[in-house]
Amino acid sequence: MKLNKEDLKYIATGAAFLGTGGGGDPYIGRMLATSAIEEFGAPNVIAADSLADDANVYTIAMLGAPTVLVEKGAAGKDLDLALQALQDYTGKPADAVIPIEIGGVNSLVPVVAAARTGLPLVDADGMGRAFPELQMITYNVGGVPCTPLVVADEHLNSLVVNAASAKRAEDLVRVCAVEMGASVMLSSYMMTGRQVKECAVLGTMTLALQIGRAILDGRRSGDPVQALLTTLRATPYYNHCRVIFDGKVRDLQRETQGGFSVGICEIAALDGNGPALQLTFQNEHLVAHQAGAVRAIVPDLICVVDRETAEPIPVEGLKYGQRVKVLGVSSPPILRTPQALAVFGPAAFGLKDPFQPIEAL
Repeated sequence: MKLNKEDLKYIATGAAFLGTGGGGDPYIGRMLATSAIEEFGAPNVIAADSLADDANVYTIAMLGAPTVLVEKGAAGKDLDLALQALQDYTGKPADAVIPIEIGGVNSLVPVVAAARTGLPLVDADGMGRAFPELQMITYNVGGVPCTPLVVADEHLNSLVVNAASAKRAEDLVRVCAVEMGASVMLSSYMMTGRQVKECAVLGTMTLALQIGRAILDGRRSGDPVQALLTTLRATPYYNHCRVIFDGKVRDLQRETQGGFSVGICEIAALDGNGPALQLTFQNEHLVAHQAGAVRAIVPDLICVVDRETAEPIPVEGLKYGQRVKVLGVSSPPILRTPQALAVFGPAAFGLKDPFQPIEAL
């Protein structure tokens, strides 16, 4: 399908929801993608099944602080450089590009690359949500090497990184991002069409669009949260979902540590009765506790939305007194395997609680 400017509105909202509080503001990505489509035309989104097994597919992303993109200006030549430099290094011309994550700004950065290059964009990603670190991705779990990778900045400085592991690559690239103006464009996880089919979370661009449409169009029905839940329950991944709390933000402790927004948000019932819900976050919401019991936990999705409009609220947008609903949503099965949980399950974030699927809580 051709991705038009109207679609971007829905994808941005759906991606904000799937960002589970993090992933960067998709509105920034929407602005960049809109500009790219106006200049270069609408990119073609293709199903992973249409890829040849030996196709060369390159992951495209922004890494660092998304808000800096506004100050740096529209992404373009830096994105082109990251992708072209990695192709030059590997000697394998790209047949398609694919998102690193569907949650947040990186849902739409690959749209910019696809529009500018004319390459098709694969309807899939490596998370089915957002995670804070480069190694926390199904491509890594599936054995796709993170490196070689290329980072590039708006001054067209670029750097090829080779690392012993995806975690080491994450550590090195974070340092690069600081030196290159707090954010970089990245091309990484080059893989074959067969690997995409085996280890990507399939169909997530379409799902983000559907989720965004449910939220925005659901406002006309007067109950967008219910419209959202109905849509989620019809999806192959997010079908186990429910409102786990309805209340208002009573307390918020938030600080920046190691480049991440970390803290705890306490949400009390609207009438003040009963135990509050505590959300622990590191860019994304990691675990929800109520009276000491786990209500939802990573890699399942914990999403905070405005209780009237269902507008997704990022961690950075949480404020005292906000009236919100907290949704617990099942993650794609590929995120729940023992191998995946070792990379981005609770223990990977230093949590003591074991993973329990939302449908069992």
